[in-house]
Amino acid sequence: MTVRPPAPARRPLRIAVIGGGPGGLYAAALLKRGDPEREVTVWERNAPTDTFGFGVVLSDETLGGIEDADPVVHTALRRELVHWDDVHIVHRGRLLTSTGHGFAALGRRRLLEVLHERCADLGVRLRFRAEAPPAAELAASHDLVVAADGVHSRTREAHAEVFRPTLTTHRCRYIWLATDFALDAFRFEIAETEYGVMQLHAYPYAHTAAEPHPPSARPSRQGVPAGSSTVIVEMREEVWRAAGFDELDEAESAARCAKIFAEALHGRALRSNNSAWTAFRTVVNARWSHDNVVLLGDAAHTAHFSIGSGTKLAVEDAVALAAHVDAHPTLAEALTAYEAERRPVVESTQRAAAASLRWFEELAGQLDRPPRQFAFNLLTRSRRVTHDNLRLRDPGFTAAVEAEFGCPPGTPPMFTPFRLGGLTLRNRVVVSPMDLYVAEDGVPGDFHLVHLGARALGGAGLVMTEMVCVSPQGRITPGCTGLWNDTQQAAWTRITDFVHAQAPGTAIGVQLGHSGRKGSTRLMWEGIDEPLPAGNWPLVAASPLPYRPGVNQVPHALDRAGLTAVREQFTAAARRAARAGFDLLELHCAHGYLLSGFLSPLTNHRTDAYGGDLAGRLRYPLEVFDAIREVWPADRPMTVRISATDWAEGGTTADDAVEIARAFAAHGADALDVSTGQVVPDERPEFGRSYQTPYADRIRAALGVPVIAVGAISSWDDVNSLLLAGRADLCALARPHLYDPHWTLHAAAEQGYRGPAAPWPAPYRAGSRRPPTGRKDA
Repeated sequence: MTVRPPAPARRPLRIAVIGGGPGGLYAAALLKRGDPEREVTVWERNAPTDTFGFGVVLSDETLGGIEDADPVVHTALRRELVHWDDVHIVHRGRLLTSTGHGFAALGRRRLLEVLHERCADLGVRLRFRAEAPPAAELAASHDLVVAADGVHSRTREAHAEVFRPTLTTHRCRYIWLATDFALDAFRFEIAETEYGVMQLHAYPYAHTAAEPHPPSARPSRQGVPAGSSTVIVEMREEVWRAAGFDELDEAESAARCAKIFAEALHGRALRSNNSAWTAFRTVVNARWSHDNVVLLGDAAHTAHFSIGSGTKLAVEDAVALAAHVDAHPTLAEALTAYEAERRPVVESTQRAAAASLRWFEELAGQLDRPPRQFAFNLLTRSRRVTHDNLRLRDPGFTAAVEAEFGCPPGTPPMFTPFRLGGLTLRNRVVVSPMDLYVAEDGVPGDFHLVHLGARALGGAGLVMTEMVCVSPQGRITPGCTGLWNDTQQAAWTRITDFVHAQAPGTAIGVQLGHSGRKGSTRLMWEGIDEPLPAGNWPLVAASPLPYRPGVNQVPHALDRAGLTAVREQFTAAARRAARAGFDLLELHCAHGYLLSGFLSPLTNHRTDAYGGDLAGRLRYPLEVFDAIREVWPADRPMTVRISATDWAEGGTTADDAVEIARAFAAHGADALDVSTGQVVPDERPEFGRSYQTPYADRIRAALGVPVIAVGAISSWDDVNSLLLAGRADLCALARPHLYDPHWTLHAAAEQGYRGPAAPWPAPYRAGSRRPPTGRKDA
């Protein structure tokens, strides 16, 4: 892409905007307002009265930004906005309402009219029905080119080598429609049809009819508020095809959707506006600008409509871009600052939108939940609405959800008991397994005693050991603990005795595992996954595939004798664990270690009975599980940790994870501990808050088996939210417990809970209230 860089000594005076949507128009207005000497031109291929879609949702935050940037536009918009607080959720004919959400919307056409008027008043040149010249051509004659040309951006595609876009097409089809009455709330409704599940998302955007419509669609029913509402109908691709929507035209689709959701629409017709069924595409760009060309809005990024963010993000982009162009002496600095400000916000929104999108893709698996739990799960699907802030917004609804869950009065969800096999945990908090790498010859020492003892005193319901290795060759590093001899058993007994004596009511579990091809490496802080400089031991695995070719050693593929020997190492370690007094045993089948290596098609290339399809890949891990279950005391629970996805093409999928969980549950697993990844080094995980919990949620919803959620769960509010939503039965936290060994007790204190699920040890009771702090009103 060859463009003319702007003169470094002055701010841009000639500005071209490609695309006359809300983001492009508002950017043009703000840039002109910032310097009336600027020559700002907007190219829009459509007529000024053309628009797609119907209503636009704007948050209070976005409106505040508009008010700060241009009070004239803000004043005009405030006159048009429709406000509502309620969300209506219809679940199998039952209406549930949550209030306090504070939405505002207006017609997209009216929004464009306001922006057209503002641009005209400021002197922006609006060129309608005009195809913009290519960005490279504009860049040669303008100081700044703003590419606001939408999700199908020609600018982005023409210069893909610069912006490096990634476009992901998702699994649902949806269509934007409207109806001529104003709903009194944001409405979610589900239709369970003979073809599959369909969902309606609808909200009001005008109190009087906002767009022209044919006589047949005019209001006709008495007692229904006049106005307009946006209606989006969405369903999985396979449902869409089975229902025959792929063979219907625009009008026929609208009529069919109106029939399916007739009750929600009060029998009204649905109208379209160049509406077409489409699959949502998530747009991500490695960079948003190059020289004097910058992407804005959907050209730069998209976020699923279910969190109402497309126009919001574009308008916020426009505010930030104009502010930085005005504030910085050079365009290069301005564009760098623009992206630095906006990218973290956009990425956070995209993570929330992705969680919401996937929730609706998997909606069919959510429908069997109790009604209030279903509603709470829907409201918290993006993880932006949580138990704590929903309790502030709508205490009545939240209290009803808590009562349905079984919370005694004044008891947060995390402090309700849970029975796992023959073991009752006093609360739902688990100290997740964390490798410490400080053992000598596999023997846990004083550090382990203090580490595990402190977290047991800290109030968690269950404290887990690190992965305890079943043989010297099964260690990850020389610092890993083990249970292959009686000396190690005695050392573990010392720890379990302390926990049971000094933290009565806290359970302690052991996680047994074998490193497989990821063994014989340095201590984590000396070089994670790096081979030892000397003294490496031979590795075994499902297949002779090194973890990192050319770096890690090639493991030996286990033969029949090797499989038997390793299985017996697991059973011997399980017997020692039982004698050591552990209350629970977890089998580690995750993170690319030996048993995980059998489960993943990326690491298991065997052609015998232990490879091939998923049933073959499951065979050996199930044999090991069965052997342990036979020797592990029947009254003590067993769990299994799995990687529910490899985060890599061709690896374990979410569907595979459900079947893996189903198999272990059928063999007697009391719960599944659902983690992800760490199977192959070239994985691409989608990190974010609670990012692994949707996999636990899916397994629990599909199978009804208890699950332990893990992965970037960092606050007690997250824990309460996950439990109330039915996404998990227990929550395992690692890093928060490294930061604060008494995390659970402090969570109780911060929530004002002083019940039996979080007892303070007698010597610590004087510290059971949060210490006073200095005055903050000075």
